[in-house]
Amino acid sequence: MKHRTRSFAFAAALGGLLALNSNAADWAQWRGANRSDHSPDKGLLKSWPDGGPKRVWLNTDVGLGYSGYSIVDGRLFTMGLRDNTEFLIAVDANTGKELWATKVGARYENRWGDGPRTTPTVDGDRVYAMGGQGDLICANVTDGRQVWSVSMTKDLGGSLPNWGYTESVLVDGDRVICTPGGSKGTLAALDKSTGKVKWQSSDLSDPAHYSSPIVIEHGGKRQYVQLVEKRLFGVDAANGKVLWQSDWPGRTAVIPTPIYADGQVYITTGYGVGSKLVQL
Repeated sequence: MKHRTRSFAFAAALGGLLALNSNAADWAQWRGANRSDHSPDKGLLKSWPDGGPKRVWLNTDVGLGYSGYSIVDGRLFTMGLRDNTEFLIAVDANTGKELWATKVGARYENRWGDGPRTTPTVDGDRVYAMGGQGDLICANVTDGRQVWSVSMTKDLGGSLPNWGYTESVLVDGDRVICTPGGSKGTLAALDKSTGKVKWQSSDLSDPAHYSSPIVIEHGGKRQYVQLVEKRLFGVDAANGKVLWQSDWPGRTAVIPTPIYADGQVYITTGYGVGSKLVQL
């Protein structure tokens, strides 16, 4: 418990350093722009000074969990567990002061660690975040007021994965892409303004695992690519229909986000499974 709280505080200190650089690019979602994990920032330190960089501020009140940070317009967005409730939280990147905290859902709890697992996604004046129990909310960036909420299990037919819901949802155009899993469809597109279902990929019924989806353009089609335990797949962004799929011998926990480049998708999984490159 104490270790996880300290981890949040340390990450916040680093986030403050980044935010104080007025030329720093926003990091609005999991793995940054295009989910490529590549920052356009220049002039970064090639080595740290003895003892590490100076700490700008420290915030130890975010809460328990494993959420990452998004950084937009001088605000940090993350998630934390406080008592029995998971929260979406905004912090001033320059001071570490909490700006607001909005309830997401009930505590996710297991013997491997409690609390939320996902990184919030910021899109314009809205921020989207999913709790460990699969509660997805949309909130206002400025004051944290909830706009809508959807449950992966109650509303979209999913079942809670062993380590909870961990994906960081993708915002693409007017859609929020999420992975409830289950008989109603593995992948779903929601209207980002209302939370209403636009489509659900009913020809796939795999349960959710722990990866986050990406969006690509290939063969004249805009598509969403996701990895679950037993397959890698791409669906048509317009309607959720499966465009292609590739078997995968995943087990225990399939976690890493797929990587796309030059008509190829690379995936990897731990627990002795290995890696794979798929030519589309």
